[in-house]
Parts: sequence; C-alpha cells; structure tokens
Amino acid sequence: MNDFRLLISYVKKYWVNSILYILFNALSVIFALFSFTMVIPFLRVLFNPGKLITTLEPWAFNSRVLIHNLNYYLSQIIINKGAVEALLFISIMVVVASFLKNGFLYLARYVMASIRNSVVRDLMRDLFHKIINLPIGFFNDERKGNVLTRLTNDTLEVREAAEAIHNLLFRDPISIIFFTLYLFYLSVGMTIFVLIFLPVVGYVIVSIAQSLKRRSYQVQQSLGTIMAQTEESITGLRIIKAFNAENKILNKFSDVIFSLYKLMKKVERRVFLSRPLSEFLGTIVVIVIMYFGGSLILAGKTTLTSEAFIAYLVVFSQLITPVKALTKSYYILQKGMASMKRIKEILQIENPIKQKPDAKSIKEFTESIELRNVHFSYDEKEVLSDINLTIRHGSTIAIVGESGAGKSTLVDLIPRFYDVTKGGIYIDGVNIKDLKIKELRNLFGIVNQNTILFNDTIENNITIGVDEYTEEDLIRAAKIANAYDFIMEKPAGFQEYVGEGGNKLSGGQKQRISIARAVLKNPPILILDEATSSLDTESEKLVQDALNKLMRNRTSIVIAHRLSTVKTADCIYVLKNGKIIESGTHDELIALGGYYKKLVDMQSLA
Repeated sequence: MNDFRLLISYVKKYWVNSILYILFNALSVIFALFSFTMVIPFLRVLFNPGKLITTLEPWAFNSRVLIHNLNYYLSQIIINKGAVEALLFISIMVVVASFLKNGFLYLARYVMASIRNSVVRDLMRDLFHKIINLPIGFFNDERKGNVLTRLTNDTLEVREAAEAIHNLLFRDPISIIFFTLYLFYLSVGMTIFVLIFLPVVGYVIVSIAQSLKRRSYQVQQSLGTIMAQTEESITGLRIIKAFNAENKILNKFSDVIFSLYKLMKKVERRVFLSRPLSEFLGTIVVIVIMYFGGSLILAGKTTLTSEAFIAYLVVFSQLITPVKALTKSYYILQKGMASMKRIKEILQIENPIKQKPDAKSIKEFTESIELRNVHFSYDEKEVLSDINLTIRHGSTIAIVGESGAGKSTLVDLIPRFYDVTKGGIYIDGVNIKDLKIKELRNLFGIVNQNTILFNDTIENNITIGVDEYTEEDLIRAAKIANAYDFIMEKPAGFQEYVGEGGNKLSGGQKQRISIARAVLKNPPILILDEATSSLDTESEKLVQDALNKLMRNRTSIVIAHRLSTVKTADCIYVLKNGKIIESGTHDELIALGGYYKKLVDMQSLA
C-alpha cells in the first residue's frame, strides 16, 4: 500500500489534468450511450413503423422524457417526410454522436499524455537527484546496472501505472456505471440477473493477477543484473579478450538471460491470459443473457420490446469493454507497483552524510586540519583505527603504504565522502560535521589516479566545478596543467569532445585535464590520490611538472605509490592495516630504518 501511496503522491500534483481526463471520458461515454440508444428507433422504423408517438411531454432532465420527446420528433419526420428520411436523420445523429464521443476520447488521451510523462519526468528527476546525493559507499554494494534499470525501465513501467490508476479508479468505473444505469432503465430484473456473473469474472481475473506483481519485481531485478553485467563487460572488454574469457562471460550472461526468459515467459503468459479469458467469460455471459432475455420475451413475461432487447444486448456488449479494460488496468497497475517498490527502495535510502540545520559557514582555510583519534568501519569491519595527524596550512603531507592499507579511505573522510565512526576531523578547530557540506568541499581540489572525464567538451570537463570564469582563466588553467598545447592540436580545441570516459585522450592528457580542472577551481587544499602512478615516464614528467605548479602556495595531501615523488613532503605518514605506524620526513624515516625504508628499498630494487 505504501508503494501505491507513493505513486498517488506523484499523480495528484496534476489533479487539474486528472479532472479533465475524468470529464472528457464521462462525455465520451454519454455520447457513446446516445449513439447506442438510437438503435431502438432505428429498428422501430424498419420493423414497426406504425408505432408512432404523437404527443410531446413537457421537457425535464429525465431520461424517460428525453427519449419520449426524441421519439416524438422522429415520428413527426416519419409522418411528414417518410421512413427513409427518418432513417437518414437517425444515421446523421449517430455520426454526430460518434464524432463527439471520439473527439472527447481524444481529448482524454491528450491530457493523459501530460500526466503520464509528467510523472515519469518527476520520478526520474527525484531518483537521479537521490542517486547523485547518495554517499559514495552506497555504490560499493549496489551494482550500477541495477540502479540504471530503476531510472529507466522501472520509471517507464510507472508511467503505464499512472494511466492505469486513472482508468481503474475513474474511466472504466464511469463507463460501467453509465452503461449499467441504462441497462437498469431498460430492464431491472435482467440487469440484476446479469450482475450476478460479474463478481465471478472479477474473482477469476484477480486470482491470476495476484502473482503478477511478485513476478514483475523479479523481472526488473533480473534486468538490473543484465544491465550491470553488460556495463561491466563493456568496461572490461580488454581484459576479457586478453584472458580469452569470452566463453566464461557469455556463459555467465546466458545463465542470467535464461532466468529472465523464464520469468518474463511466466509474466507475459499471465498478461496474455487476461484478454482471452475475459472475452470467453464475456461471451458466456452474453449467451446466457440472450437465452434468458429471449425466453422472457417469447413467454411474454417482460415489458421489454424486441428492439429494446437488441439495444440491451448492444449496450451490454459495450459494458464488457470497460470491464475487460478494468482487468487490464489492474494487471498494468500490479506491474507498475512492482517497479514502484524498486524505485521506493532508492528514494527511501537514508543518507548518513547529513548537514546540521545550524551548520556553520566556511569560506577559507587558514590554520590546520586535524584528525583526532579517528576510527572508520565499513560493514562492521574496522578499516582505520586511532588515526592522529595534523596538516598545517601551506604544508605538504604524504600518505604511503601498501595497497589496501586504507590510504584513499583516510583521505575521503576529510571532505566527508564518508563519516568517521569514532573520533573527529577538525578544520581550523571546527569539527567538519558542524560545517556546511558544499562549502567544506569547495575547499578541496582532487586529482585521482583514475581520472573521471565526462562525455563532453574539454572546456566543460575543465569547468565542471566552476560557474563563473573567463576565457583567459580557462587558457591559464590549461597552460599551468601543461594541457594547452595538446588541446590546441585538436580540431575543435576546447570544444573537442573527449568521448566516453575520455577515451579519445591518452592517460597523460586525461590527467592534465583533471589538473586543469583543479587549477581553475583554485582551492586552498589539494588531494592528489596517486595522480601519476599509472602513467608512462614522459607523461609522468609532464603531469608531475603540472602538479608541482598546482601545489605552489597550497596545502597538499598526497597519496603516493611511487615513493620518489614524496621525498620533499613536510611529513610522511606510513599506513599499515589501517594504522599509522611511522611518521616523519623522508630522511627521518630512512634513518629510522623501519617499514618506510623497507618500501623504499623494495622500489629501488624494482
């Protein structure tokens, strides 16, 4: 039910369109009913032209009076101009009624298009906003493909559900109510007899639909797995080919596809069963009515005339259509609710990185960054323990250690990509949890080992974190990053697209774009996470030169794999198994002859 309420919360924002949808559908049903009503006088003119109405009753908003007076005017046409003219008049009336019926039906669909797509737009926007604001740690557990499926396939399923909920609550019930009232007008006894069968039809349909929501949820989960595997396979295609792992990956993918095939087959079979089953049940009901009503007329046990009975059958046949549509809407809504459940799972995730209502503003960094007795655990496993270090304004510190020691995790705690489990991090004496998150992160410029570039122009990649800049600022940043020359060699210069993930650029070029991004932002604190470790010697020299220029007059935190790059650091912290085991300058640590010297010696031998 919570999933249903969530869907309603998105739909009700467009209540004006919903009211128009209901109104246009009601008018469409009224004119449809009018055109079917014309069957009675049409048949009367053909088979019983002597039965004429010669008196006009006072007008009243009453179905009996309206039909009586309509028959009066029709009788006048027969008397004055003949039966053929009367048939022509009836035919014109039916065409006009049909035009109005379908015109209002189109208007209903017209406003529904706005509702459907507005709901999808809002859902996608809210879901993407939530994804962007979730902590980085969320994506360590959640596969990206599964998240993407919720943003695409699931929201499109909800679009269908947004229409289905209108049809289920308004359109189809309106049609059923209007048609049923008219059937009661024609024959109360026969209509009561007919309504006995409808709960039977509904019970059968609902019984089949009960498992549909569960199966649909499983289908969407499988689609997420497929998208995740596809994304991983495309990203790792070089490794797959290098290790001749095509068959292994294909077999793994085939298993998931086969599981999806079985699930989709079950879901679609249930969906496909709804139409033939409802038609078959509808046919049974019509035949029963024909037999029951026909036997009453032949036995003279009803006041229903033959032409009225035919009109009764025509209107009842139209009643079956919204009843079937009702069952279809129910199926669609069940599928939509399965998708809504998956979307809600993302929307309701609690973001542990929260800003206090009275958070303090911070515009500059002037003194120091302190980590005091910092502990950090992930999935109940302690990653960092009892970390104490101080970074003075304008200094450069380095964090070194073997892979998995916790270097990147430690650095990610400072701009609050994660929150410490115990202890605290202080900037200029203020706990970072007491600061505004955006202003805190504005203090940092980050250059990672794995450069993240977006499939956009070079200019837009450099300026991603800056709203206001001049062309001179852009050129200056590119020159400091040693990127200007290769950018100018591109056909479109700064407007050159870098491709997905920057695949049109070399590793060194991507890294220099990343450095230019940090230069343009001009932050007081730099975080360099193994920024040169994956580059060739020539690229490393260009990047290192750019980094040296970037680090001037700034506070720098350097994570280094190549220890030769941190010899000049003011202080080097050595991490092992999540703990700081040594600290000091390069010369002090070498003289100590401990773990740091061992790492240096190993790299020298290499």
